[in-house]
Amino acid sequence: MDQQPKVLYRADTSAAESLRSIRKKLCDICDTHAGRLVRVQTMDGAVYDGIIRHHEGCILYLELDAPGYRAFWNPFMPYNPYFNTILPLVLYELLVISLLA
Repeated sequence: MDQQPKVLYRADTSAAESLRSIRKKLCDICDTHAGRLVRVQTMDGAVYDGIIRHHEGCILYLELDAPGYRAFWNPFMPYNPYFNTILPLVLYELLVISLLA
């Protein structure tokens, strides 16, 4: 009755170590640049501009940038429903993080 579960996938040891190293490097970058405006590109090609608000484990929390709303409210700009939206991104799916300001 004590059957061992059938393993469907096991990460290669060197690949797992490489991912841990990348995660640590990205966490250090997020710590160093928290609160700064960055552009993030994912491996799928999506690009987001925003402010690094937090990271926890493998997740980066990016507050999306809203052009035109930074210093004042402009009644001639259309309402942006995504203003102040926090977007969670998986760290190991990020391809590029660029400092914008």
